[in-house]
Parts: sequence; C-alpha cells; structure tokens
Amino acid sequence: MPSAARPAVLVGAVAPLGDDGRVSAIDKRPAPAPWWIGPLGLAGDAQADLKHHGGREKALHHYPLEHYAIWAGEIGEDALLRQPGAFGENLATTGWTEANVCVGDIVRFGGALLQVSQGRQPCWKLNRRFSRRDMAARVQSSGRAGWYYRVLETGVAQPEDSLQLVERRCPEWSLERLHHLLYLRTGDREGLRGMAALPELAQNWRDLARRRLDSGKIEDWSERLYGETVKRG
Repeated sequence: MPSAARPAVLVGAVAPLGDDGRVSAIDKRPAPAPWWIGPLGLAGDAQADLKHHGGREKALHHYPLEHYAIWAGEIGEDALLRQPGAFGENLATTGWTEANVCVGDIVRFGGALLQVSQGRQPCWKLNRRFSRRDMAARVQSSGRAGWYYRVLETGVAQPEDSLQLVERRCPEWSLERLHHLLYLRTGDREGLRGMAALPELAQNWRDLARRRLDSGKIEDWSERLYGETVKRG
C-alpha cells in the first residue's frame, strides 16, 4: 500500500493547443494554497472537452512523479519533464503508482475525501503537448497513465496535508491489473466479467467491459490516440 505523501497540486485554464483552433486545459501549473476541492475537483481548474474530461468520475487526475525519469530515459530530455504537470495532472506524488493503487481506494486529503474511480485513457492532446505524434499511444502501452478520483466529501486541503489511504475496498483490483485487461489481455473474459461487476469502478469503464463481452471485439482507439479516425485496409 502507498504511504502518506504530500502532493504537488496543480490547476489549468483553457488555452489554445496548436494553431488550428483546438483548445485544452492540459497545461497544469502549481495552484496557490489553500486548495478547495469541490464535487468536480479543484477550484480554479478547468477542462475544455467536458464530454471526455472532468465530471464527477474524473474530478482529479493523479500522476506518479517517478514516471518522469522513465519518460526522460525513453523520449529524451524535455522541459516539460522538469516539473509536475507535464501530463495534465492535478496531483503528483512519489510512492503512489498504478501497481500499488487500487480501484475504490478511499483517500483523505485535508478536509476532502476522495475515491479512485478509474485509470486514465490518454488522448491525442498529449501528442501536441509533447510534440510527438505517438505520445498518447506510448502512455497507453506503458501503463504509466495515472488515475482519477471522484470526490466523496468536499473540503479544503493545506500545504501540510498529505494524501493518506484510509480504506482499501478492492485489493485485487490494482490499476495495473485494469490496464492489462484493457490493453494487453484484451480477450480475458473472466477478468472482463469481474471488471463489469465492480461497483467502485466508474460506470463508463464497466460499460466498456460489458460491450467487449457482448461483441467480442476491441474498440477502435485511433480517434482518441491520434485525434483522427485511421482507415484500416
């Protein structure tokens, strides 16, 4: 289990992402304390695409800082990797990773109570952020995507407050296991049935598992990963 850790806390405003009129709030910067955490996340934070980002099941995004050094080794030095916020996260810590965080984990941060709701499915905006057409695909295949929280209790957090795991409801359902089901062992029907029946998991991910079980097919990721529909010959 992860130990208590003080996070970097970050928020972003909607701004242009490239020169074709597309916008995003992926550029997260340190937020001044105290931090008010409401039902939709941090005060002062924004999302440009409310269909795919934000909302109650994606109120805050958490990303492990230890991944930064791995990325620098894989893609080379990048100014974005010198400080938290490169991946559009709201919370960044060391010691918390997809391997030791589970769906349904309940986490205290100051006066707020959070619950891990799902992992992140990276999108094409990471490609633009890093000026690499394959960055979102790299994040997906690596499993180093981070995760989201829903807010169970709103409240205020201060700089001296740490993230503390207070309850683990689904010890067999690490985010790493979910990643394997979604992207590596995509035909594991027993695992998909367990995923579909997991009440702590966000509804859209349970629905995804049910669709795979019903259709026997894997969804097309090209539009999400590249911002376009790739024609298959």
